[in-house]
Amino acid sequence: MAEDQATTQGETKGSWADDPGRERWRTTTRAKAVSRSPERQERFQTTSGVEIQDLYTPADVAGLEEDRDLGRPGEFPFTRGVQPTMYRGRLWTMRQYAGFSTAEDTNLRFRYLLEQGQTGLSVAFDLPTQMGYDSDAAQAEGEVGRVGVPISSLADMEVLLDGLPLDTVSTSMTINASAAVLLAMYVAAAEKQGVARSQVSGTTQNDILKEYIARGTYIFPPRPSMRVVTDIFEFCSKELPRWNTISISGYHMREAGATAAQELAFTLADGIAYVEAALSRGLNIDDFADRLSFFFASWSELFEEVAKFRAARRMWAHIVKDRFGAVNPRSMACRFHVQTAGSSLTAQSIDNNVVRTTVQALAAVLGGAQSLHTNSRDEALALPTAEAARLALRTQQILAYESGVTETPDPLAGSYYVESLTNRLEAAANEYLREIEAMGGTLAAIESGYQQRQIQESSYHVQRAVENGSKVVVGVNKFRDEETSTPPLQRIDPEGERRQVARVQKVRAERNPAVWAATLARLEEAARGNENLLPPIIDAVKAYATVGEICDRLRGIWGEHRELITV
Repeated sequence: MAEDQATTQGETKGSWADDPGRERWRTTTRAKAVSRSPERQERFQTTSGVEIQDLYTPADVAGLEEDRDLGRPGEFPFTRGVQPTMYRGRLWTMRQYAGFSTAEDTNLRFRYLLEQGQTGLSVAFDLPTQMGYDSDAAQAEGEVGRVGVPISSLADMEVLLDGLPLDTVSTSMTINASAAVLLAMYVAAAEKQGVARSQVSGTTQNDILKEYIARGTYIFPPRPSMRVVTDIFEFCSKELPRWNTISISGYHMREAGATAAQELAFTLADGIAYVEAALSRGLNIDDFADRLSFFFASWSELFEEVAKFRAARRMWAHIVKDRFGAVNPRSMACRFHVQTAGSSLTAQSIDNNVVRTTVQALAAVLGGAQSLHTNSRDEALALPTAEAARLALRTQQILAYESGVTETPDPLAGSYYVESLTNRLEAAANEYLREIEAMGGTLAAIESGYQQRQIQESSYHVQRAVENGSKVVVGVNKFRDEETSTPPLQRIDPEGERRQVARVQKVRAERNPAVWAATLARLEEAARGNENLLPPIIDAVKAYATVGEICDRLRGIWGEHRELITV
């Protein structure tokens, strides 16, 4: 469907306009060349099914109005960037996503990366923490510290953040279903370090909708989950002015197989749902919209990715201004983090992954990202080693300091191809948004499985193309290396799980049981009513209530979500 949408939409702003000079060239110069050497394939198109022309000319952007469609950097509609000077004034935040084994081990990795020039922290939590289980829960056995750091109580968070400059470095936490609990722990740990709430900066991913669409680490049903998301919006608007309350994520949908157009549309649709939920709470759009952020993937098709990022800014600016009535320009600015494409990495010939990541990172920078994570070459085999993470960070630093692509905002603006592609991706994404609106909005579409089916179909077509060879993956289905070697990999010490379980049990033994019980009873009372849950959750974590204990109290009230299986 994306292909049909992309090739029938986007007729505004001059795309596919007639150009007599182009037609003359096609029937003369090009025709002669093709007769001698036919083109590699009959049809060229992007991953979203946008047909790529043989030549782009001014006719393709004849309807483009600079003030209306592009603006200037830092001005509505922010197509050219959300800051006036972009990277001339400040480079993007360089984050390397990290978390494994124990809080101690992850703290050492953070210290190492900061010493190597990383400018922001990015925390990966293990699956039990993401799912609201403590490290000593039966459901957690064998998973503690495997794909992230285990955080069961404030004691773990204190160890994780020990010695890190929380007043000057921002921290991104990839946590969703249990985001409110981990944010509460971060606030409590910062206060113990003497860092005021007004100084704390960072992001909680806090995007539960994409969990139902593409990832699956949800706990509660959608509607109470949306309440917690909105509680975070409300609390942070008053207490944490420098905290990004959500990172609305298309990344995981793209990793699951979405096209660029689907990633763009479904991410913004989720954003619309979050704004509507906050407005229904009684919040004013300009009180919270400037702390919303986004999280996109960057794949190897460089120009499509750049166009996607530019279209995202323009679309979100119009959605927030025209649909929701925002007045503050900061509310309309689509600020986003980018991660290079993890699922594009191959276990075969892993050095090729360095090249893939470099192209993807370049697309993010040319597209105007505010922060960036570059995947490590060994991530198709294991969590990255310190050496591989350092090389991934060096990739960002070379782009920043040696490539010259940071010297002017939006350097591809005005390209006939990029402007046309931006328009057509926007048109294709808007068609998906219209379909979602016709279903009753994002929640209704999720509950019907719409986004999930679209992503599954796109993923299936890509896999078929790889298997039949029409999509080349270097080192996998073409240009295979006869000899390859596997470097030393990051290994998770099983003793770490035993140490972590012992710390959880020690916390339970040493905390004040009366204070602990009172804070959880107060949390239950708040959850049964309508008040904001962040203050009682903060009180509970300060009493060393664990992630599992807090989530279990909420499970008892709201239940757990079970995916609808359709045949």
